Amino acid sequence: MHPFERALNVCDANIEFELRGYTPVEWATFWLNPRRLRGSDFLMRWSQGVWSEERIIQAVNETTEFFAIPYGPSGTAPDDDVRAFELYFERLEAAGLGKLKRPDLLIFRKPDHLVVSQTIAKLGGLGELPFIKESDRDMRLLLAKAIMAVECENSLWKGKLMPDFGAELKPQKRLQGKAGLGKSAVLPTIIVKEEDRKPLQIWQDANALPIHIWHVFFDMAFGIAFERMQTLIKEGYILPTEQTFQAPNGATTKKLLYKVYYHYGYPLGEALEEPRLTAKQITDKNGHILPYVHFDGGKMTLTDHAQAILRGLADAKD
Repeated sequence: MHPFERALNVCDANIEFELRGYTPVEWATFWLNPRRLRGSDFLMRWSQGVWSEERIIQAVNETTEFFAIPYGPSGTAPDDDVRAFELYFERLEAAGLGKLKRPDLLIFRKPDHLVVSQTIAKLGGLGELPFIKESDRDMRLLLAKAIMAVECENSLWKGKLMPDFGAELKPQKRLQGKAGLGKSAVLPTIIVKEEDRKPLQIWQDANALPIHIWHVFFDMAFGIAFERMQTLIKEGYILPTEQTFQAPNGATTKKLLYKVYYHYGYPLGEALEEPRLTAKQITDKNGHILPYVHFDGGKMTLTDHAQAILRGLADAKD
């Protein structure tokens, strides 16, 4: 699958609507996307992903001790133009780096800001990071300064309003007596795809840098160390769920993912301001309009718990 399509994969459970009723057109229909963005959900998913990563970076950067930078291809790609976003992934694919898997963010200590900024400038800027091998001397320096890597996830939910938020985990037969909730429970979870587990583990081992999964909801966020998530999965506390995903070109694939109860993670952030949801659109060369919901603004603050975890990782690096 092309990296652009992989980046905009949408779980079928999250596809709310798709524009219909127009005459089918050939491959060149959409001027902005030759792979044919078939529904507004994919544009909304892109905007939502950009928004959630920006909220995390904003929250980390407003602490007195730490700052974050985008690192993986999705985070360093253009964030205000879907065509530019697509062309970025075209370039990544042409460079033979389309299958590259790196965490979305890196987190550093504030005193290292100058050396990190100078190193990124030497590498050509944030947008060039995915195109440079991690064996590069300056990339090694950048990674050596980091205290943690983050894989970002997000959900179109208000966590506190989910029906089973606050429910107590209880022994479950399907988990051989381990604590959990019913299969139909609706509550905040921290998600990782099966296809990402091995690449993330390889990256973490190769760089000796801990990865945490940070999952952002509209009103709150949760985190968990990737290593702890791996243990929960291996020991059978969390079972895989099969879901169908659709790419912008219409292709569907079934993927296994793990939904880790927020109880096993830590409170990461609280929303101080919710995002503004505004209407935007793109128009193809034939005049068809594709409207979508754009996520803008909002503000999140890191919890004391999350900052204590970062502090512990920073101390362990010394």
